[in-house]
Amino acid sequence: MSLAMLPQTPATTDLCDTHEDRLTDGRLRVLPDVFRLALGQRSAACGPAVTLKLFEDNTLVRAQLEAPGEGRVLVVDGGASLRRALVGGNLGKLAEQNAWAAVLVNGAVRDADELDACTVCVRALGASPRKTPKGGAGSVNVPVDIAGVTVRPGEWIYIDRDGILVSTEAL
Repeated sequence: MSLAMLPQTPATTDLCDTHEDRLTDGRLRVLPDVFRLALGQRSAACGPAVTLKLFEDNTLVRAQLEAPGEGRVLVVDGGASLRRALVGGNLGKLAEQNAWAAVLVNGAVRDADELDACTVCVRALGASPRKTPKGGAGSVNVPVDIAGVTVRPGEWIYIDRDGILVSTEAL
Protein backbone atom coordinates (compact mmCIF):
# COMPACT_ATOMS: atom_id res chain seq x y z
CA MET A 1 0.00 0.00 0.00
CA SER A 2 1.51 3.34 -0.99
CA LEU A 3 1.67 6.35 1.30
CA ALA A 4 -0.83 8.16 -0.92
CA MET A 5 -3.45 5.42 -0.37
CA LEU A 6 -3.28 5.49 3.45
CA PRO A 7 -6.00 7.41 5.32
CA GLN A 8 -5.30 10.88 6.68
CA THR A 9 -4.71 10.84 10.43
CA PRO A 10 -6.31 13.65 12.47
CA ALA A 11 -3.91 15.63 14.67
CA THR A 12 -3.82 14.42 18.25
CA THR A 13 -3.86 18.04 19.44
CA ASP A 14 -7.09 18.69 17.53
CA LEU A 15 -8.64 15.48 18.87
CA CYS A 16 -7.82 16.48 22.45
CA ASP A 17 -9.23 19.99 21.91
CA THR A 18 -12.41 18.73 20.24
CA HIS A 19 -13.06 15.86 22.65
CA GLU A 20 -12.19 17.31 26.06
CA ASP A 21 -15.27 15.63 27.54
CA ARG A 22 -13.88 12.23 26.51
CA LEU A 23 -10.56 13.04 28.19
CA THR A 24 -12.44 13.82 31.39
CA ASP A 25 -14.55 10.65 31.43
CA GLY A 26 -11.81 8.26 30.23
CA ARG A 27 -13.16 7.45 26.79
CA LEU A 28 -10.06 9.19 25.37
CA ARG A 29 -6.68 8.61 27.01
CA VAL A 30 -3.20 10.02 26.38
CA LEU A 31 -0.24 7.67 26.61
CA PRO A 32 2.71 9.12 28.56
CA ASP A 33 5.57 10.39 26.42
CA VAL A 34 7.81 7.33 26.83
CA PHE A 35 8.03 6.23 23.20
CA ARG A 36 11.37 7.83 22.34
CA LEU A 37 11.96 6.00 19.08
CA ALA A 38 9.85 7.10 16.09
CA LEU A 39 10.57 5.24 12.85
CA GLY A 40 8.99 4.69 9.46
CA GLN A 41 8.05 6.97 6.59
CA ARG A 42 4.71 7.75 8.23
CA SER A 43 4.93 10.15 11.15
CA ALA A 44 1.23 9.70 11.89
CA ALA A 45 -1.25 6.82 11.79
CA CYS A 46 -4.54 5.69 13.23
CA GLY A 47 -6.60 2.54 13.36
CA PRO A 48 -8.21 -0.03 15.63
CA ALA A 49 -5.89 -1.87 18.00
CA VAL A 50 -4.82 -5.49 17.89
CA THR A 51 -3.08 -6.20 21.19
CA LEU A 52 -0.32 -8.59 22.22
CA LYS A 53 1.04 -9.26 25.69
CA LEU A 54 4.41 -11.01 25.73
CA PHE A 55 7.91 -10.79 27.11
CA GLU A 56 11.16 -11.03 25.13
CA ASP A 57 9.64 -13.41 22.55
CA ASN A 58 8.38 -12.02 19.24
CA THR A 59 6.79 -15.19 17.81
CA LEU A 60 3.28 -13.76 18.22
CA VAL A 61 4.37 -10.44 16.70
CA ARG A 62 5.45 -12.22 13.52
CA ALA A 63 2.23 -14.24 13.43
CA GLN A 64 0.12 -11.08 13.63
CA LEU A 65 2.16 -9.12 11.07
CA GLU A 66 1.94 -12.03 8.60
CA ALA A 67 -1.85 -11.57 8.60
CA PRO A 68 -3.69 -8.77 6.78
CA GLY A 69 -3.47 -5.59 8.84
CA GLU A 70 -6.30 -3.77 7.08
CA GLY A 71 -5.17 -0.42 8.51
CA ARG A 72 -5.03 -1.63 12.11
CA VAL A 73 -2.43 -0.77 14.76
CA LEU A 74 -0.49 -3.58 16.41
CA VAL A 75 0.01 -2.70 20.09
CA VAL A 76 2.72 -4.89 21.62
CA ASP A 77 3.09 -4.89 25.39
CA GLY A 78 6.58 -6.27 25.78
CA GLY A 79 6.75 -5.47 29.48
CA ALA A 80 8.89 -2.38 28.73
CA SER A 81 11.95 -4.60 28.30
CA LEU A 82 14.81 -3.05 26.37
CA ARG A 83 16.96 -6.20 26.49
CA ARG A 84 15.62 -7.82 23.28
CA ALA A 85 14.05 -6.38 20.15
CA LEU A 86 10.47 -7.41 19.43
CA VAL A 87 10.33 -5.88 15.93
CA GLY A 88 13.08 -5.57 13.33
CA GLY A 89 13.46 -4.84 9.64
CA ASN A 90 11.95 -8.10 8.41
CA LEU A 91 8.85 -7.64 10.55
CA GLY A 92 8.61 -4.02 9.45
CA LYS A 93 8.50 -5.19 5.83
CA LEU A 94 5.78 -7.70 6.73
CA ALA A 95 3.76 -4.94 8.38
CA GLU A 96 4.16 -2.80 5.28
CA GLN A 97 3.25 -5.61 2.85
CA ASN A 98 0.18 -6.56 4.89
CA ALA A 99 -1.16 -3.00 5.25
CA TRP A 100 -0.72 -2.44 8.97
CA ALA A 101 -1.03 1.27 9.79
CA ALA A 102 1.36 1.22 12.74
CA VAL A 103 3.23 -0.87 15.26
CA LEU A 104 3.46 0.44 18.82
CA VAL A 105 6.02 -1.43 20.93
CA ASN A 106 6.20 -1.16 24.70
CA GLY A 107 9.74 -2.47 24.45
CA ALA A 108 12.63 -2.43 22.00
CA VAL A 109 13.03 -2.68 18.23
CA ARG A 110 16.11 -3.19 16.05
CA ASP A 111 17.23 -2.59 12.46
CA ALA A 112 16.31 1.07 12.87
CA ASP A 113 17.42 2.06 9.36
CA GLU A 114 15.35 -0.72 7.80
CA LEU A 115 12.29 0.19 9.90
CA ASP A 116 12.76 3.83 8.95
CA ALA A 117 12.50 2.87 5.26
CA CYS A 118 9.10 1.19 5.75
CA THR A 119 5.79 2.93 5.13
CA VAL A 120 4.56 1.83 8.55
CA CYS A 121 4.51 4.16 11.55
CA VAL A 122 6.63 2.55 14.31
CA ARG A 123 6.93 3.74 17.90
CA ALA A 124 9.04 2.04 20.57
CA LEU A 125 10.67 2.73 23.90
CA GLY A 126 14.13 2.22 22.43
CA ALA A 127 16.40 -0.10 20.48
CA SER A 128 18.37 -3.26 21.15
CA PRO A 129 20.53 -5.20 18.72
CA ARG A 130 19.52 -8.54 20.31
CA LYS A 131 16.89 -10.80 18.78
CA THR A 132 14.44 -12.78 20.90
CA PRO A 133 14.22 -16.51 21.53
CA LYS A 134 11.23 -18.14 19.84
CA GLY A 135 8.93 -19.88 22.29
CA GLY A 136 5.53 -18.57 21.29
CA ALA A 137 4.52 -17.47 24.78
CA GLY A 138 2.08 -14.63 25.20
CA SER A 139 -1.53 -13.58 24.67
CA VAL A 140 -3.40 -12.11 21.70
CA ASN A 141 -6.22 -9.56 21.90
CA VAL A 142 -6.25 -9.06 25.64
CA PRO A 143 -6.26 -5.74 27.51
CA VAL A 144 -2.68 -4.52 27.92
CA ASP A 145 -1.11 -1.89 30.12
CA ILE A 146 1.09 0.55 28.23
CA ALA A 147 2.86 3.03 30.52
CA GLY A 148 -0.03 2.95 33.00
CA VAL A 149 -2.79 3.24 30.37
CA THR A 150 -5.02 0.29 29.52
CA VAL A 151 -5.47 -0.46 25.81
CA ARG A 152 -8.22 -2.87 24.82
CA PRO A 153 -8.52 -4.76 21.53
CA GLY A 154 -10.54 -2.77 19.01
CA GLU A 155 -9.99 0.61 20.66
CA TRP A 156 -8.73 3.31 18.31
CA ILE A 157 -5.12 4.43 18.39
CA TYR A 158 -4.09 7.85 17.07
CA ILE A 159 -0.36 8.53 16.66
CA ASP A 160 1.48 11.63 15.53
CA ARG A 161 4.55 13.62 16.52
CA ASP A 162 2.66 15.25 19.40
CA GLY A 163 1.56 12.05 21.10
CA ILE A 164 -0.42 8.84 21.18
CA LEU A 165 -4.11 8.66 22.02
CA VAL A 166 -6.35 5.71 22.84
CA SER A 167 -10.08 6.09 22.20
CA THR A 168 -12.96 3.76 22.95
CA GLU A 169 -14.33 4.55 19.46
CA ALA A 170 -13.30 6.08 16.16
CA LEU A 171 -13.19 9.87 16.33
